[in-house]
Amino acid sequence: MKSTTEKRHISAVGPVEFTDIRLKAPQDYAAGLPAVKIALGHAMKEMGLAKSIATLAKMNQKGGFDCPGCAWPDPDHRSNLGEFCENGVKAIAEEATNKRVNIDFFKKYSVEEMSHWTDFEIGKSGRITDPMILREGSTHYEPISWEESFKIIAQELKALDHPDQGIFYTSGRSSNEAAFLYGLFIRAFGTNNMPDCSNMCHESSGAALFQTLGIGKGSVTLDDFGDADVVMVIGQNPGTNHPRMLSALEKCKDNGGKVVTINPLREAALVRFKNPQEPKGIIGGGTAITDHYLQVRINQDVPLLKLIIKKLAKIEEAKGGVFDHDFINTHTSGYDDFIKDIHQYKEEELLAMTGIDEHQIDEVVQLLAEKKRIIICWAMGLTQHKNGVDNIRECVNLLLLKGSIGIKGGGTCPVRGHSNVQGDRTVGITHHVSKRLNDGFKKAFNFDPPTKEGLDVVKCIKAMYEGDAKVFVALGGNFLSAASDTNYTAQALMNCNLTVSISTKLNRTHLIPGKTSLILPTLGRSEADKNRFVTVENSMGRVHQSQGRLQPSSNNLMSEPEIVANIGKAYFGENHHIPWQQLGEDYDLTRQKISEVFSGFDNYTERAKKAGFDLPNHARKGDFSKLPGGTAKFSINALPSHDLKEDEYLLMTIRSHDQYNTTIYGLDDRYRGIYNERRIVMMNYEEAIEKGFKTYDVVDLISNYNGVERKAENFMIIPYDIPRGNLAAYFPEANVLIPNDQYADVSFTPISKSVKVEVRS
Repeated sequence: MKSTTEKRHISAVGPVEFTDIRLKAPQDYAAGLPAVKIALGHAMKEMGLAKSIATLAKMNQKGGFDCPGCAWPDPDHRSNLGEFCENGVKAIAEEATNKRVNIDFFKKYSVEEMSHWTDFEIGKSGRITDPMILREGSTHYEPISWEESFKIIAQELKALDHPDQGIFYTSGRSSNEAAFLYGLFIRAFGTNNMPDCSNMCHESSGAALFQTLGIGKGSVTLDDFGDADVVMVIGQNPGTNHPRMLSALEKCKDNGGKVVTINPLREAALVRFKNPQEPKGIIGGGTAITDHYLQVRINQDVPLLKLIIKKLAKIEEAKGGVFDHDFINTHTSGYDDFIKDIHQYKEEELLAMTGIDEHQIDEVVQLLAEKKRIIICWAMGLTQHKNGVDNIRECVNLLLLKGSIGIKGGGTCPVRGHSNVQGDRTVGITHHVSKRLNDGFKKAFNFDPPTKEGLDVVKCIKAMYEGDAKVFVALGGNFLSAASDTNYTAQALMNCNLTVSISTKLNRTHLIPGKTSLILPTLGRSEADKNRFVTVENSMGRVHQSQGRLQPSSNNLMSEPEIVANIGKAYFGENHHIPWQQLGEDYDLTRQKISEVFSGFDNYTERAKKAGFDLPNHARKGDFSKLPGGTAKFSINALPSHDLKEDEYLLMTIRSHDQYNTTIYGLDDRYRGIYNERRIVMMNYEEAIEKGFKTYDVVDLISNYNGVERKAENFMIIPYDIPRGNLAAYFPEANVLIPNDQYADVSFTPISKSVKVEVRS
């Protein structure tokens, strides 16, 4: 479909020029004093000295505000030196920056001009201060009142042929209160079109865990890391994505535990950690994190896990004592079929798929044979594949065999990315239909929620592209840069009659507008909200309060709950039976309503004011009664199949150390030794030589699915320690290669970590 792209000459991907790359040797440790220096440098540059001190003193502290970065849990006893990491400081520096995107800024720069900036330049512009509108045919955003903004949204929603033409996206940064009101409005409006950022990252985790354990969340607590015999870190780079996890791994090591890492890249943080709050992290060598590093080929985790399990089964059959048969017989089903399936595979074929030396695998097998308290952690390295659900289910199989779920020091640990992505889902942001959930909303608010399945991210993009959806509203996030198939997604957004972004800072999604586009500026996590507090849920299921303390960056900001409630009020009118204005102003009332709809939130406000509280988690207790037959389920999972042609590689998209999700803090990936450049592609050292590539050679990356060729232009070859046949490049720059119609079975998560590509000079 045609849109205004050609008229406005807007760029969905930004410039493709290079920025004077510098290379150094990859580091062999993470954190330490360099991390402190760099973090404070970011804070000082964005906030200044006094504001930096005041802000960092409250971040992740009791009575303070929750870091807007990752969802890693806070310990019960907080450090007086600061309960934050390098990337947490960068995240809050971005939010609390003194730079402003005000009315004069939008007068100066057109949408077309800004769209040709890099994502780094766009993000560094600063905080948005006023509601803005890009009217149809205009080149510049212009100011608009809050009242008129809500009126336009209501008019466009009322003009739809039916509610399913509306798309309502949610970022994981939103609070429980905002997400609950958002989900309430969407259901009252009449649709379940609630795509959220989980669809693009951990949807595979939720699907697999629901199938096998009956709950889509992890089963461990932070304390379990200190009690674990073995922590397996699979498809995850905590040093960049959630650095405070390194303290938990350090505690495991200090208590005699072992760490097994399975990852295609050798990441510095998983080699050694220098804790800047410990003497050994300042003047000593720090802590060696990984005991066994298995550098598996991209998406060959199922063959590796099957090989490990097959070798464990062989030891079990020879002398016993490896599998927990009491647990298996009492708490699981499907064991016999699972073991029968494992026996059909040949060890040599599984080994060849992994690309790992067998001796290394045998060492891990011997360790696992002797230990029971095992935690398996994972992130997008397992979830973002066509077989992402199978990857997680195979991890669960290993834990079930060992009886490692529902015990102290053992269990599942999907490490969530954004700070409240799990909480958003808990309080009702889901495109799936649940009778129990609908009954809860009906009881609390006296209306019948829709019963038709809604659209996830993949399906909503297709609906907008094909003209079946006409209004797009985003509660936070940078939808365009986060989604796959960048150009296709851009066209989908521009096909809409109205796009609405509830945001703190400028991002590329604002520059790829519908026919009319609104930006509604909201308070950041760190900013005071009229003495009110909100709540969030961390990666391990604990709900706690977050209360901003900084002066808001503009007097014309509105909190997310207030924005959502005003949309509800504008659409339904003043006398609607749902008290929108009161809910938007009184967060205690909103929390009371949450407790009426969802179990586990009794006495919500008072418990949140204290230390917070853990939500019910039956898997943590070894209770699988919610599943058919009351048992956890073994599963049979197929081997991955990529059918690579001779000239094709398997590419994974990754973050640099200077970014969080789609927010680019800087241009240095210092742990990997890559400075001042993002348009790079990592290739195996030997393979680069064999193919005739040299360092800094410029290539295009090409993916071809179902006859559609997609191109990512101008990437520099960087020979690197990565398995043969594999490549790695940063997102969002490489997202243009990921087809919107290629996704995980069951979860529909895009295949961002296993894209077939050619490399063309």
